[in-house]
Amino acid sequence: MDDKNEEKKDGYESICVMCHRPESVCGTLLRMPPNICLCKDCLQKSFDLMSMTMRPGGPAPVQNESKEDTEQKEGADGAQNDGNPFFNLRFIIPGQMQNQTKLKPKKKETGNGTDPSDIMDIKSLPSPHEIKARLDEYVIGQDHAKKVISVAVYNHYKRVKRQDEEAFKDEVTIEKSNMLMIGPTGCGKTYLVQTLARLLNVPLAITDATSLTEAGYIGDDVESVLSKLLANADNDVERAEQGIVFIDEIDKIAKKKNTTSRDVSGESVQQGLLKLLEGSEVEVPVGASSKNGMVPTTTVNTRNILFICGGAFPGLDEIVKNRLTKSFTMGFNSNLKTKYDEDPDLLAKTNMEDLREYGMIPEFIGRLPMIFALRGLDKEAMKRILTEPKNAIIKQYQKLFAMDEVKLCFTDEALGLIAEKALAKETGARALRSVLEEFMLDIMYEIPKDKNIGKVIITADYINGTGGPIIEMRTANVPLIAPPISNAQG
Repeated sequence: MDDKNEEKKDGYESICVMCHRPESVCGTLLRMPPNICLCKDCLQKSFDLMSMTMRPGGPAPVQNESKEDTEQKEGADGAQNDGNPFFNLRFIIPGQMQNQTKLKPKKKETGNGTDPSDIMDIKSLPSPHEIKARLDEYVIGQDHAKKVISVAVYNHYKRVKRQDEEAFKDEVTIEKSNMLMIGPTGCGKTYLVQTLARLLNVPLAITDATSLTEAGYIGDDVESVLSKLLANADNDVERAEQGIVFIDEIDKIAKKKNTTSRDVSGESVQQGLLKLLEGSEVEVPVGASSKNGMVPTTTVNTRNILFICGGAFPGLDEIVKNRLTKSFTMGFNSNLKTKYDEDPDLLAKTNMEDLREYGMIPEFIGRLPMIFALRGLDKEAMKRILTEPKNAIIKQYQKLFAMDEVKLCFTDEALGLIAEKALAKETGARALRSVLEEFMLDIMYEIPKDKNIGKVIITADYINGTGGPIIEMRTANVPLIAPPISNAQG
């Protein structure tokens, strides 16, 4: 009774581990440790199956056997097994129970019978310029990408709100616009979506397309994308159906060229994602990455879920360049084939033909109508990323040093050298932290030794390896090039 009362307080509902029916449908459940719930019907079926296993021949029935013969055999077997009632008994153990006894919470009853938190209020939704302004606080550069994604998200949730209102159900239906982001690694694709979801306070699922395989093979099914979204929405289907799904590394499921085997992680995954992107009723496993008999499932409608796909698409720039220079001819008025070699906006000229040649099937590309590219980062953008965002890397290190009551400063020349070394690694903004960790390791090791240190200044000489950082003590507040030598005599 205590468990039952606690479930009512939490707003969750237990289900039967065998038939997956909730308690409101099948009646009071029998609760057994560890966290196993059974309905009366399944319990009776288990007893019937156990009684069948008590005969010497086992429970396998004989084909074309009449009901009278079966009853006669069961009576004879029962007489033979009176001395040992557990003869040839097979126990039914329901696998590994993972506390999957709770489905979505029940709706809170209000005046109109719905939970107001489930439906986003369009009046509280920021306008596109407000969304972009908030994104500017965390993401440096990529103005075109931020403008596109701000308008797309604003129009998407206006569409969701319009469909919820009864007055507009018979008018024009607004279709959703899924997005495809193309950009080199480390340019801010994932961070842009994470910031957007935090700003809108909507459920967000970030998944990797490299782990997806065709149904029936080892790996995650395409429905596992929605399983993560449902988990982030606290198993609330109504809230999950208005969330955002970001599928990263989408270029890894491109159609493999010159392959003779079945492409279970490429073109087949694209075909499996078609129904999710278009909008349909999908059976989603709750708390697991694949469907099986011991995992409860629920139905999720993907009509109002915004899908954003992103990928680096290595080699796509060469495909775009070949298409743009295909018509070039020789002569005085011809263009050189090297015209687009140094073009930073080359990926912005990508069209459907280039993506098809890369290996994406036309049906998949057609369900991503908004295609935009993110620019690679230059030295100036790298320097701004170090210091300007609210969660800048330099600010994180300064907070770490402030916990030891030490002030950390960087000169402008040092920031420029750090940006140059990060660009040389060709991994985008992710390289900034690896470069800083390399130079800050010795400082973070030595500073806690001396409690009198009050300020550390990172200089260009220290980054170049020709000098050390400037250290200022708390007492005299005089810059020291090297720590004072202690007197070892006496």
